Amino acid sequence: MANPALPSSEDMNPRLLEALESLNQISTAIKQIGISEDQSSSLQLIVESAIHVAPGFSASIYIYNPATETLNAEMRVVAYAEGYKSSNPINPRQDVPRSNGFGMRAIQRKRRTLSYEEPDLQIHPYQQALGVKAVAAFPLTVADDVLGVLYIYLYEDRRLSRFEELMLHNFVNQAAMAIHHARNMAGIRQNLAQKENELSRLRRAGLLISSRQKLEETLEAILNLALELTHAQYGIFRLLDKSGEYLVTRAVSSLQLERPLVEKLPTNGKSIMAYVARTRQPLLIRDLREKQWAEMYYPLDSVLEMRSELCVPLINASGRLEGVLNLESPQINGFSEDDNHMLQSLATHAVTAIQEARLLDALQEAAQLLISESSQTVLSHLCEMANDLLNTSSSAIWLTNEIGEIKLETFCGETIPEHIPTAQGNNSLVMPLISADKPSALGMFGVFHTGAGGTRGDTSEWDKKVLACLANYAALAVQNESRQQALRASQEQHLIAETFAAVGDISANLLHNMNIKVGVIPVRVQGIQDKYQKLLQQEAYLAKSLSEIERSATAAMQIVQENLSHLRPIRLERIQVAPRVTEALRTVSAPADIHVEVGGLENLPTVHASGQSLVFVFRNLIENAIDAMGGKGEIKIFGKQTANWVEISVSDTGRGIPPELHEKIFELEYSSRTHPGKMGFGLWWVKTLMTRLGGIVTVESDGVSGTTFHLRLPIAEQDA
Repeated sequence: MANPALPSSEDMNPRLLEALESLNQISTAIKQIGISEDQSSSLQLIVESAIHVAPGFSASIYIYNPATETLNAEMRVVAYAEGYKSSNPINPRQDVPRSNGFGMRAIQRKRRTLSYEEPDLQIHPYQQALGVKAVAAFPLTVADDVLGVLYIYLYEDRRLSRFEELMLHNFVNQAAMAIHHARNMAGIRQNLAQKENELSRLRRAGLLISSRQKLEETLEAILNLALELTHAQYGIFRLLDKSGEYLVTRAVSSLQLERPLVEKLPTNGKSIMAYVARTRQPLLIRDLREKQWAEMYYPLDSVLEMRSELCVPLINASGRLEGVLNLESPQINGFSEDDNHMLQSLATHAVTAIQEARLLDALQEAAQLLISESSQTVLSHLCEMANDLLNTSSSAIWLTNEIGEIKLETFCGETIPEHIPTAQGNNSLVMPLISADKPSALGMFGVFHTGAGGTRGDTSEWDKKVLACLANYAALAVQNESRQQALRASQEQHLIAETFAAVGDISANLLHNMNIKVGVIPVRVQGIQDKYQKLLQQEAYLAKSLSEIERSATAAMQIVQENLSHLRPIRLERIQVAPRVTEALRTVSAPADIHVEVGGLENLPTVHASGQSLVFVFRNLIENAIDAMGGKGEIKIFGKQTANWVEISVSDTGRGIPPELHEKIFELEYSSRTHPGKMGFGLWWVKTLMTRLGGIVTVESDGVSGTTFHLRLPIAEQDA
């Protein structure tokens, strides 16, 4: 084969300009691949440009398939020398690259292969029949990836010149970039389509949550979606029970379900789901037969063999572990990192569904408690719900009293801070109890994390919304209790008014008849004394008996009049409390071993009351205290002022009243006869009179060490 002379500079310039123009056109074509996604036009331009580098060229490009390690004859572009294609019939089926030909050798070496440098290789018979004298094969590579081969066919018995090789290398690089760019764009488009499909399905998962299905139905739908997206065969949701010790099955889905093992798993046990629950990190296992996983693996099905597993924890916004979501596949490497990320997204949807279900259950329970239970019971349950929903160790509710002081009402958990936090932090969150009827807050609802684990992390918007919702229920409970108390007081006052109206009529008639019948006795006694004066002087016993009869009848009349006076309508007036207490103490015969201490009464404002009624109330309480102490002990009577009330406490050091009797002692049927040594009929009068005065009486005692009666009376309004 002859060595052709290099072209002269005069001949080279037009060819060089033409080649450079071709390279420019090829670059422009490659740029369009991103828009059209078509690499064939760029490759066609490259092979057509290659045959213009020197006369007598034909060129073709084959795409390499790394999976089969072959050149794809159906994916090729060809350009023939001018006049050659028409005079020689082409049969593409016969022009198939050989597995041991120039192209495959160029791929293996990753450099160009020339037929005149490879004596052990013959030109393809098909090309020989077409008159090809020499063949050059250039691998199309980007980095270490082989993308195809550029074949150059020479119909002259010569070598490629250095200029031709240099220009062909440029075309090779352009062809490699065209294929690489087209593949990248196709991959990007495919990934975008796949991601769009996944996002669309994730949106479906979001719609499942908002459809208000049962929790198990929502979890099962999410599982089916996960199986569809990852091509897994098995999926299971196990949620943490209230004790935090077990993972309990709540939903299972499978393409081929035989005998699923769905019993609860201990979180400290030997299983992959328990391991993920403890570490709180997702886990992708490519082969379950690896030693570290084979020893831990707990099969979901006793019949089917699984080879790879993907498991993610369910962690809510508060940092609480809700459970574990697990998928399994019979294939090794059945899951990718994309599957891992996708499953974590689905886990987030599942956590949202779990949180909403738990919140709705809690609110439904709270609503039922509001209807049927006392405010104290409701507030205690709300604290328990707060700890459960927000994953906190302690919670508490403080209420504002009438003078604006914040007092602890109830708490649940480990410990409560000594002071109410004024702002939220990593370890606490506090919400006010807001009432539409009052400008100021009714109290505060706080949750706290006081465990050894440190902070819970940043407070989420979910935490704030949940606590605000529970705080609203707490405010409703407080308002409901206040209104119920007002309603009971109103009903009680109305009932007492009706009772006393009826009893007043009876008492008037009774007093009239008593005056008629008993009033005759002193008159008759005086008549006897006048008529039989001399006899009575001789009969001392008879005289004494008549005098006693007269005195007793007069005293009986006075007692009846005094007691029935309480049945008449009470005339309210401005009353100082201190003098009434002093008068009550004076009328009571206190034993010498009873010590009485009085304080805080002199400076109290006046109250609207009846002086006689107050003396009766204090006298009854003092007498009861003396009786409870067995004639030996200490009585303390103290007063204080609140916003609208005067409060007086009467305490003793006696045996106390059991808590279960605190309400019964004020009942009419409760008497010292049925309960010897206890409070008697007088406490019914105390409560009745306090109610008629617009006040309240309550008792405080642990049943062991003393008793305190608290009296509350409305402050009289000041004159304008």
